[in-house]
Amino acid sequence: MAIELLNESKAVCDEVGLQSVAAFAIDAMGVHPESDLSITIVDEDRMSELHIEWMNLPGPTDVLSFPMDELLPHSASNGPGIIGDIVLCPEFAAKQGLKHSLADELSILTIHGVLHCLGYDHAELEEERVMFALQDQILVDWKKCQ
Repeated sequence: MAIELLNESKAVCDEVGLQSVAAFAIDAMGVHPESDLSITIVDEDRMSELHIEWMNLPGPTDVLSFPMDELLPHSASNGPGIIGDIVLCPEFAAKQGLKHSLADELSILTIHGVLHCLGYDHAELEEERVMFALQDQILVDWKKCQ
């Protein structure tokens, strides 16, 4: 599995940890182990540009996800593919009144991004319940392995 991480911001992040949690989430979701994912870390200005360009929403956000090959959970038998791109904004995430560390928040956002790339959403209440429960369980399981 190739997880490319590019930090275009001045934020200091645990890049190895983010790659680890992404790999764990991908494996937990049964995606082919040779599938690829890209993670980019950006500042608020760049995230604002992307948020307007792709979501038509003003201002920055904490995470954006861009699925590529429409890989589905538990699709490893279909062979490898390109999962997609995740864009994280630590600067914005840090301003959200976190009840845990920024490193934990970035791990959660990375899992969240992976799930979006695999087709999960939280627009409807039931979708939100399913996605956030899965996100929380993946985080708990990953932390047990650390």
